[in-house]
Amino acid sequence: MQICIFTEPQQGASYDTQLAHAQRTEALGFDGWFRSDHYMVMGDGDGMPGPTDAWTTLAGLARETSRIRLGTLVSSATYRVPGLLAIQVAQVDAMSGGRAELGLGTGWYAAEHAAYGIPFPEKRFGMLEEQLAIVTGLWATPAGATFGFEGEHYQLVDSPALPKPVQSPLPVIVGGGGARRTPQLAARYAAEFNIGFVDPATVAEKFANVRAICVEEERDPATLRMSVAWPTVVGADEADVRRRCAAAGIDPDSDHGGRLVGTPAQVVEKAAGLVGLGADRLYLQTMDMTDLDHLDLIAAEVLPHLA
Repeated sequence: MQICIFTEPQQGASYDTQLAHAQRTEALGFDGWFRSDHYMVMGDGDGMPGPTDAWTTLAGLARETSRIRLGTLVSSATYRVPGLLAIQVAQVDAMSGGRAELGLGTGWYAAEHAAYGIPFPEKRFGMLEEQLAIVTGLWATPAGATFGFEGEHYQLVDSPALPKPVQSPLPVIVGGGGARRTPQLAARYAAEFNIGFVDPATVAEKFANVRAICVEEERDPATLRMSVAWPTVVGADEADVRRRCAAAGIDPDSDHGGRLVGTPAQVVEKAAGLVGLGADRLYLQTMDMTDLDHLDLIAAEVLPHLA
């Protein structure tokens, strides 16, 4: 199982903080570094020094790392028009030597859209579906040919469909808990289906559902990578766990059904159960990016038992 680090920079992290975190992630042997794509802090924090753009950040990290996968979990279809998104992601893929991955969803955080003047239509699923068709269509168009699209939300006329990513195909991640439409999009367009922040029983249910829909869509379910994203707090002892829970805004005495919280042995036992459910990749959501010792502990005491 691949083990990636997943971060939330909108909670307060400069580019330099993210760079240090990503470089430590790479040095410690993790498979990837992924970040959310948000523009405003959530909860009670101040978000200082302010938001960073996900794909601008990933472009910088592409030049300052050499091995780890880099991507979003996930970008919002409301933020960018698909033609420009295809260019941005293809460029980051080239800058990284073929290590970029695009997670794409409908978007949900209305307050950040209002704060930064980003349109937030009530119905966004059609936008997501058209964006997936356009982005993957642009990348798949043979060199020298053009791409056109006529949809409800987007129209492209004689696009040169350039530049191309280094990877062919570049991995696209689609996730969510919807029963039909989201799994259908994953089956049609994605390399990976992701489910986050739910307990193992729900993970099993969602994985089984998307596999069944793959069959309906005449796709071999084995070709769709399955992944889970869980908030992660690991401590050497109970006091250490509680300290890190406080930094992450997690009640240490709450239900951790959809989280990895505990000592290394406790975390390994729970995470290892995902393999039996068919998970190919696990995203460890770590909230405090200044706590590089947290990454060190996970790499030393958890990673060897899962990777």
